[in-house]
Amino acid sequence: MSVFAHIHALSLGYSHTPLFSGLTLDIHTGMILAVVGANGTGKSTFVKTMLGLHKPRLGGIHWPNGRPPEIGYLAQLSEFDRRFPIRVRDLAAMGTWKGFNPFSGMKATTRGKVDHALDQAGVLDLAERPLHTLSGGQLQRALFARIIMQDAPMIILDEPFAAVDQNTEQHLLRIIDGWKKENRVVLLVVHDLSAVLDHCSHALLLGNGAANFGPVLDVLSHDRLVAQGYMSESQASWMIRRCREEGGQYG
Repeated sequence: MSVFAHIHALSLGYSHTPLFSGLTLDIHTGMILAVVGANGTGKSTFVKTMLGLHKPRLGGIHWPNGRPPEIGYLAQLSEFDRRFPIRVRDLAAMGTWKGFNPFSGMKATTRGKVDHALDQAGVLDLAERPLHTLSGGQLQRALFARIIMQDAPMIILDEPFAAVDQNTEQHLLRIIDGWKKENRVVLLVVHDLSAVLDHCSHALLLGNGAANFGPVLDVLSHDRLVAQGYMSESQASWMIRRCREEGGQYG
């Protein structure tokens, strides 16, 4: 695997409010990176920095092969206005501006790609449905179809499993695993660790002014989860015990 992005001595914050400092890491192709931390620890700021929307206080990001022309980004579901008057098919097609004109319709080749993306996401049967009629899980699948259409080498997902049922979560995780096999980089901002630990190779844990990066087992240890304010002693003990019982990463 080659280095996709090199982050060197990165320090993030706002005005007189530092979030963390001195973060250095390499992001490799095919890496699924879990970004973990309590509210206010810098997860969203880190995402904005990766997207080029926030300027670091110190340090920066180096792209060995040049900054990718496109990064797939899926914001939290609560930020999406489903009242927008378009169909599921139109939402997916927005993933590629080439060949798509909302006023003149799609090219035949684009329509075929959209159908394939909708099928992968499990919502092809909902292609003609307006967005406001969808459940939370159905809408998230449709948004994943839009990401598939983007065909970007790097994908950032912000809390993609919030407000979806277990079947949808497992379906979306299979899509993410497929992106790993295609050597895409996936940054996964998560809150519920138990759902994704087995799918992430590395983790970035933020909290209490610190940023720790490394293999999942090393970073998301009991002591670090507690020290960085992500979990209490009892919560961390319970999570690790449950993972062991289920034969997961901590087994």
